[in-house]
Amino acid sequence: MKSDLFAADNLAQQATAPGMTLQNAKSVKYAVNGEMHARQGAMIAFRGNLQFERKSQGIGGMLKRAVTGEGLPLMAVRGQGEAWFAHEAQNCFIVEMEQGDSLSINGRNVLCFDPTLAYEIRTVKGAGMTGGGLFNSFFTGYGKIALVCEGSPIIIPVAPHAPVFVDTDAVVGWSAALNTSLHRSQSIGSMIRGGSGEAVQLRLDGEGFVIVRPSELTPQKLSAN
Repeated sequence: MKSDLFAADNLAQQATAPGMTLQNAKSVKYAVNGEMHARQGAMIAFRGNLQFERKSQGIGGMLKRAVTGEGLPLMAVRGQGEAWFAHEAQNCFIVEMEQGDSLSINGRNVLCFDPTLAYEIRTVKGAGMTGGGLFNSFFTGYGKIALVCEGSPIIIPVAPHAPVFVDTDAVVGWSAALNTSLHRSQSIGSMIRGGSGEAVQLRLDGEGFVIVRPSELTPQKLSAN
């Protein structure tokens, strides 16, 4: 049988080392040798001897998710084999974290990560009840994490005395050492006249970076996640 479908770029090759790699722009392959973690429902295929189990977020994480709707429903993948992960054909990116790094990521943008990374749900300081959520997924340690993004992300450096303001529905994450607060860019008069649609942003101060996607999260997308 012949077809462009069988091009080398589309064929799944045997893994040469444990861990995650990009299968293509829309999916991640993870060669499991023991355990790894992924968002529930993200596995699209696997081969080998693997087991998939719901992973508890702990009492604190469960309470935060119940109150806010935010959080990251996880599963542990254990055994020996290969698994492929994707989410709604969104673009995939792998971030390699070193000891001492910390990353604050919206739970809806996490695909999978190494078990050497520590994870917890934390309050976004100063954010209040915004569209971007009151809680974010906070990662520390060393290892790789795969993120998904609708479209190609924009990475904006944040420097001292040069804060960055981002729409709470478009922000993916940021280096966790940054300070966060709410910024109101719309006057009371403008709000009375119907508003600009850009009333409140998340302000980030310090030194680091912020990841923004080229689209805002609509109510329809929120209900689908």
